[in-house]
Formats: sequence, C-alpha cells, structure tokens
Amino acid sequence: MVLPDSAGRTAAGHLSVGGCDLGELAARHGTPLYVYCEATIRNRLRAYRAGLDAWPAGGDVLYAAKAYLSPALVRILVEEDCGVDVVSGGELEVALRCGLDPRRVSFPGNNKDAGEVAAAAHAGVGHLVIDSERELDLVNGAATDTRVRGLLRLSPGVKPDTHDYISTGQLDSKFGFGIETGQAMAALDKALTIANLELRGVHMHIGSQIFNLGSYPEAVNVVADFLVEARRKHGFVAQTFSAGGGLGIAYTDDDEPPTVSEFMRVVTESVGRAFAARDLPLPTLLVEPGRSVVGSAGVALYSVGARKEIPGVRTYVAVDGGMGDNIRPKLYGARYQPILVRAPDSPGEEVITIAGRYCESTDILVRDCSLPTLREGDIIAVPAAGAYSLAMASNYNASPRPAVVFVSGGEARVVRRRETIDDLLRSEVMDGVHSPAAS
Repeated sequence: MVLPDSAGRTAAGHLSVGGCDLGELAARHGTPLYVYCEATIRNRLRAYRAGLDAWPAGGDVLYAAKAYLSPALVRILVEEDCGVDVVSGGELEVALRCGLDPRRVSFPGNNKDAGEVAAAAHAGVGHLVIDSERELDLVNGAATDTRVRGLLRLSPGVKPDTHDYISTGQLDSKFGFGIETGQAMAALDKALTIANLELRGVHMHIGSQIFNLGSYPEAVNVVADFLVEARRKHGFVAQTFSAGGGLGIAYTDDDEPPTVSEFMRVVTESVGRAFAARDLPLPTLLVEPGRSVVGSAGVALYSVGARKEIPGVRTYVAVDGGMGDNIRPKLYGARYQPILVRAPDSPGEEVITIAGRYCESTDILVRDCSLPTLREGDIIAVPAAGAYSLAMASNYNASPRPAVVFVSGGEARVVRRRETIDDLLRSEVMDGVHSPAAS
C-alpha cells in the first residue's frame, strides 16, 4: 500500500489522509505541501517495539533521523518511547533541544569532527558509533568526566539487493571497519586501549530500501564470527549489537516489501541463532528504522501548471515543485505513483510525464505515468514521499521550501511554515546592498 494507513475518500470522493481532504489542505496552506499521517508513524514505531518485546536481553528502537527530522516528530518519538539515531551534530542538537533523552541517542557517521565528538561526550549519548581510526583518536583526546559509551561500526562485506547508492554493508564502502581486511580487529585492538572509551559492542548497517531480507542472516553470521575471534583474542564480549535498519517501503503498487513484523522476526531470529551457535551471550539489540517509519506516512501535494505536448514523443505536465523538495528521482531514479486528488479512483486517460518547475532538464518527478486528464490548478498527490524528500530539500532557484502539516483525527496542524525569501536572505551578509523593499 503506497498511501498512509489513514487514507480514505471524502463524501465528495476526494482523497483524504487522517480524516482531512487533501484538496482542502492544499487550498488552505498552498502547494507544494507535505502532509504526514501521525497514525502511520505511530503504527510503525509500535510494530518495531513489539518486535523487541520478546527479546530476552532487551533492546531499543532508534529512529534514523536522517530520513526526516522535526520537533513534531521528536515529540512523537518521546511519546512512543523510542530513541533516535543521528548522523550529525545538527541532528543531535535538534533531538536534544526537543526533549529526547540523550541516553536514547546513537550517533554514527563516518567523519565526525572534534566538536561533534565532544558534543556527544558532553551530552552523554547512549552510544557513539565509531567509524574510523581518526574518530578513535578524537575520543582518546576528548575532555570528558565520564567514559564515552561506544559501538564499533563493522562492515560485514555483504551487499544487499538494493540500489548501489544506498548499499552500505559491502567491502567497497566508506562506512565501517572491514572485517575481512583485518581493519575491524585492528580497530578493536586500539579501541580497547583508550581509557575514556567504554566499548559496549558493535554496529552494522548494510543498506536501505531492502526487500530481500536474506542479507541480514548472512551479515549477522559474519559479525558473530568476528565476535568469537574478539573474545578469543581480547576476552571482549559485546553487550550491545545494533543491526541497523534498511527495511524498504512500497513506492508503487508493484512493490511488495516485507512487513515490520517480518523484518523484526528475521533480525531477532538471526541474532539469536548466530550468537547461541557460538556460545555468545545475547546482547541488547538495537534497530534503526527510518524510511519504513515515515516514508509511507508522507504525501506531497502539488498544483498542476503548464502542459507541453510533443506529438508522437511525450506530454509534459508541470507542477509547482520538483527537485527542490524531492531530489530522489534525479538522485536515485526513484519511481512514484501520483494520484489526482479530486478523482483518486478514476482510470487513467493519458500517459504523461510530470515535470518539476526547476531550471534543469532532469527535473522530472514521475516519468510516463497514467492519470486522468489533468487541468490547470488540479492537485496531485505523490504518496510515499515522507522519507529523504524534505531531508534533502534545497533552495535551488531561490525557491522557499514547502510547509509541512501533520494530520490526525480530522485535524491538521502546521508543524513547519512555508519558507519566505526573507528566510533565504537571513544568513546573507547584506552590507552595501540596497534593498528597494526596505526603502
């Protein structure tokens, strides 16, 4: 299902989410507009937590903030008893300012600077996920009254069945210490000599938008073999194991991703079997879902504008957004399934390509999709836009980024206002620049 859990139809037949008519939301708040279904977010978080309920050693759900982060989302994480996985000092600061317990924060990242390591140490985050020898040196030099809790990020050398650009567990990756090259054991050797580092375990993350879960047992076995050698050589026993995230979502009706329950069953059974077979004690288990929590919860709304028909070639229909608010089609070749809000159940009448408004020939949101005949001013919805769209949004062509509303129980609340040109200029140094608007 590409639409949020609460999707439905109004009495007039319009597409609705969270009990709100999407056409009315577009009229009230303008477009482009991103609409998030709170129920979908909460349902996914609860499904992950349920998957850990029977894990004997306990565990935590750490939402991957890079998918989409906002104060409103952090509030939901707190209410749903979940932590967060951050990958920058900025994400860390947002999470902490918005009330997340620092002990529920995990902080990976392949090139943290000294300030980020110091901030994590000062905050007392749950785990600093160490990803380079340089980071070990930074931890060693960090001025802190308490030991930094850390996990060592391992690269198991397993490539999942996903796009090359979002595969991270293979040997040729910028992330993690390679196990097969010996770099992981060398990093462990060094980590155990650092007095102010409390190394609690290991971390892996093999990729994103994964449908075939068979890569997880393979990767877990590689990590477990490493831990056997670590115990033999150093007496090191992992108290914590992070299995990462990566579960995919449906972007079109042709996609059939596993459920959260299936993902959690594979992960817990894989870790349980691998550790028991090697006589390793069961670790606290962490999972780091991002896309699978917010991806299906978000719907992007656009207004239809210009049309260009090239006889015998293609028909372009332009909308008022594009690569500035969703660069995924250009970056990954991502495919979406748009819906006409006023007639969501009407059959397709023409095959068109939905073009963005940005001055790039590759600014295409959806290529060759079948829709009812679109009129200027129509609102189209692009489902499954909740992850990595706003997180990667830009001000290209000096375009303000969209507003965001959260919907639940027929109520819509603005959680991010639409940017203005004043917002774009706020960080610019305007000395000597004459502004007619200010005259």
